Amino acid sequence: MIYLHGDRIAPRKLLVSKGGGNDLRRLFLFCWAVALPAMLWTTPVAGEPADAAGASDATGPALREGEMIEFKQIDRLKPYLPPELWSNRDFVFYEGMRLEIGPSFADYSPPPVYQQATRDNLGKARVGPEGSLEGYVAGQPFPMDEIDCTGDPEAGTKLTWNHDSRWEGAGRYATGRYTYWDRGEQLPLYYEGWGRAVQIAHRPEPQYADKGGDLMRADQRKSAFVVEVDAPFDAKGIALVTYRYKSADGPPSAARNDDTWVYIPTLRRVRRISTAQRTDAVSGTDFTFDDLSGFNGIPPQYEWTCLGEQDVLATVNSRVLAYPYTRDHNFGPYGLSFADDRWELRHTFKYQFEPKNADHPYSKKVIYIDKNTAEILYSFAYDQKGELWKIIYHNKLWNEGAKDVYKGWEDVPEPRDAMNVADIVINVQTGTGNRIEAWDASGTPVGSIGKIRRLIDVGRLTKGR
Repeated sequence: MIYLHGDRIAPRKLLVSKGGGNDLRRLFLFCWAVALPAMLWTTPVAGEPADAAGASDATGPALREGEMIEFKQIDRLKPYLPPELWSNRDFVFYEGMRLEIGPSFADYSPPPVYQQATRDNLGKARVGPEGSLEGYVAGQPFPMDEIDCTGDPEAGTKLTWNHDSRWEGAGRYATGRYTYWDRGEQLPLYYEGWGRAVQIAHRPEPQYADKGGDLMRADQRKSAFVVEVDAPFDAKGIALVTYRYKSADGPPSAARNDDTWVYIPTLRRVRRISTAQRTDAVSGTDFTFDDLSGFNGIPPQYEWTCLGEQDVLATVNSRVLAYPYTRDHNFGPYGLSFADDRWELRHTFKYQFEPKNADHPYSKKVIYIDKNTAEILYSFAYDQKGELWKIIYHNKLWNEGAKDVYKGWEDVPEPRDAMNVADIVINVQTGTGNRIEAWDASGTPVGSIGKIRRLIDVGRLTKGR
């Protein structure tokens, strides 16, 4: 999935200002859409493996690989789902659903080049002041099998840095669609287009080792992101370039805000946008920028706590392949369901954040992170009254199902990437929600350094227009 790496566009009045305000709103909303892959079990899921957290407590008929679960059988899923999801299951499970049970604890680990970088840099990364990240070069900063959720007070912080540094290839590319839903009705507002992220720092390939993992020597950017809107017609041509800087990994007092530039067709010029906060919902949506992929924020701005370990069912290797391959897949009567796809049992850490900013709309967010991929499977946001507000969950695609679009490259002949290809947010308090689809995601590099420089150069926003 392509993400907008950058603080939320602010202030709000800019979004509705004259002379391009509506185009800005369209762009920021669209960024969600692109900022955005044998044998039957002979043992029940509930008993695999013997040390599976919580599995021995499961009750009811066993789930087996290849089995199709229909609506009348959904009680069998309860032991393997986060309680917040189960309590709001009507949004997700419905008459006519056919949920396939996939393999238990399949290996979707990253490619050898990422794993080797993890071993080569073992012990260099550490949690610094205010939850910052120090000494990190490449690979996974804190190997999952070494995280002690019960005995290490920094375990939650380490988990979020693992998610932030997870393997995403050389940077995501996808075409995407963003749709709006209100109590089962699809609203006419939508956005389509494409986006590409470029990972500039902390690259694990050996060819960048002599530059400390930097794609371009001594570059102060951590990543760059470009996006263009193709539809609807009145939003076509809006384009954006944004940079995130390495200093964002440091204490907030020393961090540099992201820089963002937007081309606005109605003005025929580029505007530089102030990026201050990311935590307000973009107008007309139930998402915030920090909600993308479960958590897309800046870790030092939060207090992190590890809550335990749990095995959960989740959609981690889709068989759907919806937009841009098809527009008519059934996502349930609310338009917010993956219950017609394959679900698999996964080992996860359960952890949460509490915002340091008193003005943050959430009192906390509870997150389930996959131990094998460092991808977030579920997150549950609570309002300032401590009541459940939003369910945010995701569909993944193991890249072996996307070989036609996700090619290997030097040092990475087999990318082995568990890509985020869909995000859904459900506002349980209003019955509204949003769906982001980008099933053609890949992480193949752009090409030469020169091509990368041209792609992420702010000057390209007006070239040829």
